Amino acid sequence: MSKRRVVVTGMGCVTPYGIGVDTLWENLINAKSGIKEHNLDKEKHLVKVAGQVPADINTDSYLDAKEAKRLDKSIIYAVIAAEEALRDSKLNLEEDDLTRIGTIVSTAAGGLVVVTTGYKEMLNRGFHKCSPFTVPMMIANMASGKITIKYGLRGPSKAVLSACATGAHSVGDSYRTIQCGDADIMFAGGAESSVCDFGIGAFTSARTLSKSTRPPEEVSRPYDKDRDGFVLSEGGAVLILEEREHALKRGAKIYAELTGYGQSSDAYDMVAPDPEGRGAELAIRNCLKEAQKQPEDIDYINMHGTSTHLGDLAESKTVARVFGERKTNTNLSVSSTKSMTGHMLGAAGSTEAIITVKTITEGIVPPTINIVNLDPEVADLDYVPNKAKEKDVKVALSNSFGFGGHNAVLMFEKP
Repeated sequence: MSKRRVVVTGMGCVTPYGIGVDTLWENLINAKSGIKEHNLDKEKHLVKVAGQVPADINTDSYLDAKEAKRLDKSIIYAVIAAEEALRDSKLNLEEDDLTRIGTIVSTAAGGLVVVTTGYKEMLNRGFHKCSPFTVPMMIANMASGKITIKYGLRGPSKAVLSACATGAHSVGDSYRTIQCGDADIMFAGGAESSVCDFGIGAFTSARTLSKSTRPPEEVSRPYDKDRDGFVLSEGGAVLILEEREHALKRGAKIYAELTGYGQSSDAYDMVAPDPEGRGAELAIRNCLKEAQKQPEDIDYINMHGTSTHLGDLAESKTVARVFGERKTNTNLSVSSTKSMTGHMLGAAGSTEAIITVKTITEGIVPPTINIVNLDPEVADLDYVPNKAKEKDVKVALSNSFGFGGHNAVLMFEKP
């Protein structure tokens, strides 16, 4: 039996720019950064900037105030992104079989703020005195759980945890769920809210965050020789994936078809990538093989591109090895939109999946900003420096690589 085809029919997100895919996209193609000084006690932190969801976003049409108080921010971002995606898809859940609709919306870290504040409360008041909602607020599966409860979805539901590859794995595993016939529709994505004292402090100690004193919008600079680490960010992004015939039958707008999903492990280090990029290369080649595509068929890659020295170098050389450098492949463009959004951890892969789909639908490649002095060590690729460019993108990849050596690559095609 042939595998069922899967298409994207809805998209929603919450990012440092605010709520909505259009808001995200307009800022990206205009090369506008969402990075600002964070609202934590900057005197206590070496790192001064982050990508935070605006505090004044209006959540009233997504959650009532009482309900929101019982949810971690990562869950709130997931619920908002899911509702945005549902509205965009124009699905009528009252007319669909809810046992055939599932959810994989995940987070890399869970409710860090809830854990840290709850523990402080326990120390001050006693170990049985924290909020009774602490456990459901902090556990990493609750984004999926809350979405299924909100809409009465009774299909497959779970969370996937693979650090910075979490969002991409969630989309890819949702794709597999539809492919094999376990569901007709999936809410797929990731959410994260780790910009807090513990999150910033822990990643600073791990020596992964930029300590740059540049203006905030200039701190995230993938592939630039003066980069010194990534910028921690937050948000949520959900795609509605749908079996193609189901979508066509209801007359849905199809943004793109998801045609490939490659996975692999580095088996190298807990934090550092394989310097040769062998795991990343395997994931890319697995993705190409499933979609029956050749390297020359790919028009654009949304790179993982975090703005760390080792990560950017390994990924660029891997892409050059698979696809060729500019002197041999003039068709391929690549960019890191983390230069503008920062690194959204568990929400990064699904946010960048949406960006990749928008690149196909709009015929515009978003730039990598802050490339002033291209690092001579990175491969010779078209990084789309500093300014978006028009391009007919028929087939595109989105790369996501996580601590622990988890690799996920998604392929989207113009329908």
